[in-house]
Amino acid sequence: MDPSIEQLSERARRLALPGARRILGIAGPPGAGKSTLAEQLVARLGGLAVLVPMDGFHLARTELERLGRAGRKGAPDTFDAVGYAALLARLRAPEEGTTVYAPAFDRSLEEPVAGSIPVPPDIPLVITEGNYLLHDDGPWARVRGLLDEAWYLELDDGLRVPRLVDRHVRHGKARPYAERWVRDSDEANARLVERGRHRAHLVVRAA
Repeated sequence: MDPSIEQLSERARRLALPGARRILGIAGPPGAGKSTLAEQLVARLGGLAVLVPMDGFHLARTELERLGRAGRKGAPDTFDAVGYAALLARLRAPEEGTTVYAPAFDRSLEEPVAGSIPVPPDIPLVITEGNYLLHDDGPWARVRGLLDEAWYLELDDGLRVPRLVDRHVRHGKARPYAERWVRDSDEANARLVERGRHRAHLVVRAA
């Protein structure tokens, strides 16, 4: 039987030890519900955790265009993986009196926003979520070792793909364009993400 949100919250709570800093990573394909689960956990932990999404390390649109990668946005090389790993390493070793500011991702702008998420030094648990936390290629390979626990969230494709199309539409894409983008880009990334499934401590089936 798949764990309930209550069981997942209790597992996350056990990582939130006073006087220590732990990092919980939630990986999974696009549209699986990673951010929703992470937000639920943070809410249930009541001030013991903060959410730092991987998506804050998307390269800006102008840089993607300069690199010729704008048509593949969401692929591993369209993120600052080195910067993401460096932030996780910094978060693992909080300094007394120093708040770390992490970037967020604004879906309405489709752009990262620097300095958006404060992480005070006394927060015992950082929850991070994103596609490539279990990816083992290039600079992404460093990320897995920076996580105290890694979960892989999966959702039946019959639910995940329509939800993903609908999300793109909500954020301004025409439905035919959204369907092509999901088919040609997001699903290629989903197959890549799935290769890291076996590296997770826990596989969670979403509904």
